Amino acid sequence: MGNLIDIQSQIEKLQRQADEIKAKEFDSTVQEIVVKMRAFGISVKDIQLAVSGRAKKSAGKAGSKRKSASTPAKAPASVAPKYRGPNGETWSGRGLTPRWLAALVDQGQAKEAFLIAR
Repeated sequence: MGNLIDIQSQIEKLQRQADEIKAKEFDSTVQEIVVKMRAFGISVKDIQLAVSGRAKKSAGKAGSKRKSASTPAKAPASVAPKYRGPNGETWSGRGLTPRWLAALVDQGQAKEAFLIAR
């Protein structure tokens, strides 16, 4: 096995070779990427989003219209209230139990007593 100086010399030689190969293949690699971007309808903005980790994972059909990244997300659908408190407070039954209902249940009242009749 060679000594440290020999190994470092080999590392430098291999690094130079790798840099030369990279320089030779750079232009052709960029052209291949451009061809694929055009074929799949990928924009520079799509690449930027993918690099930043915010890209949507969608495998749409080639040539299909895609939503732009600036399209706002749909607002969640509102849900009819399921419970009504003594002071008119309401709760849909989703998410955390509201303080007003938790306090009433802690006082010994049944949660079902506040159900809204449908």
